[in-house]
Amino acid sequence: MIRLFNVYIPVRTLVLLIGEALIVLASFLLGAWYGLGQDTYLVLYFEDGLYKIFADTLLVLLCAHWLDLYDTARLNTKGELYFRLLMVPAVLAFILAGIAYVRPNYLLGGGSAAVGLIILTFALFGWRLGFTWLVQLPILVERVYVLGTGERAQRVVLGLRQNPEIGVEIASWTGKMEGAVTRESVAAHLMEIVHKQKVHRVIVAMPDRRGTIPMPELLQLRLQGIKVEEATSWLEKISGKIEVENLYPSWLVFGAGFRRTAAFILVRRAVSIVISLIGLILALPLFPLIMLAIRLDSKGPVFYTQTRVGKAGHVFKVVKFRTMLEDAEAASGPTWAGDNDPRVTRVGRFLRSSRLDEIPQLWCVLKGDMAFVGPRPERPEFVEKLSKEIPYYKEVRHWVRPGLTGWAQVKYKYGSTVEDAREKLQYDLFYIKNASIGLDLLIMFLTVKTVLLRRGAQ
Repeated sequence: MIRLFNVYIPVRTLVLLIGEALIVLASFLLGAWYGLGQDTYLVLYFEDGLYKIFADTLLVLLCAHWLDLYDTARLNTKGELYFRLLMVPAVLAFILAGIAYVRPNYLLGGGSAAVGLIILTFALFGWRLGFTWLVQLPILVERVYVLGTGERAQRVVLGLRQNPEIGVEIASWTGKMEGAVTRESVAAHLMEIVHKQKVHRVIVAMPDRRGTIPMPELLQLRLQGIKVEEATSWLEKISGKIEVENLYPSWLVFGAGFRRTAAFILVRRAVSIVISLIGLILALPLFPLIMLAIRLDSKGPVFYTQTRVGKAGHVFKVVKFRTMLEDAEAASGPTWAGDNDPRVTRVGRFLRSSRLDEIPQLWCVLKGDMAFVGPRPERPEFVEKLSKEIPYYKEVRHWVRPGLTGWAQVKYKYGSTVEDAREKLQYDLFYIKNASIGLDLLIMFLTVKTVLLRRGAQ
């Protein structure tokens, strides 16, 4: 796996993306050559033809991204994969048709775009079939041994099996051993599998290491060039989160990450201010329409304020468009919103699904109570409850300013239970550990897709 924007990305995914980009470029170049003939060179180099082809390539990659074609965990079957793959040129055809109607000079002309789309349709299917064959070659598969028998080891095994794009094959794990689990038996099983199946990596996932972990054998394997890794670090790579169970305080203190320089804090704050100002200016025309819709739909104020907990436990007021009935919690007290919550109004349901109710929070970002990217701020009542039930909750969540969007928001659904809060904390911990401007920009990019597809809203 390669680390980009402080996020671990499988090499296979990068190869797929780069290969797809080259396929798209080649398809539209062939389309230009077929449609323009002898004028191809002149159009490409003197009439901005290359820029138009690069724009088409970017559109194709964005369509593929929105259709989850680079996120195989969301694709259940090969049939679904190829159906979505077929949708890419179909969607692009509609976009290009619209461009041809409004700004025909933005296209190459001579029927080049149409020919390029036809070539692209067959090329994409051929590339995906070839890629499937390519990644199954033994030279591109890494074999690992999972050292452990408990729940943690099972999570590692399951995580590797559910993410084939990582390119890892489980040679074996300690849970497959027969007989008593002792240091000697574990060591014998480990060395036998490593030498018989030529294991490249050992992942240590033992909850209690005293008396059972074969340290001399692991040292011997390390000196032979076989990689030995902690399960916590490996689970972080494959899941994009850091598990709070079995997490030692020493790992937080001495582990990599959790660094914040003055320059990073300054740039991050500047980015939040600029994006919030742009967002408020662009959203101003929507304010009268939203306010009128809220007024006509139900009684009560247009704006809704609520107490939230921010950086270092600082309490502040968050501002949103009202989406619930007035005094919705008068009888029940503070409660999470659930599926089909009867307290949510008709207009409020639309505002929540489209995230338009969040627009006033840009003012909280400008004031400095929030950042544009960060863990979502929680209510004081829930903070006290969750701090008692989830390890490191209060310490981790309040290290940084809360955000309008965040890693947990783009990676996980809306949370309405303690277990959801625990899961989101693990994503927040990953973000806080690996925070960077690049990661913030990646989250903003993924947020656009999350909002447009209305994922995670409640």
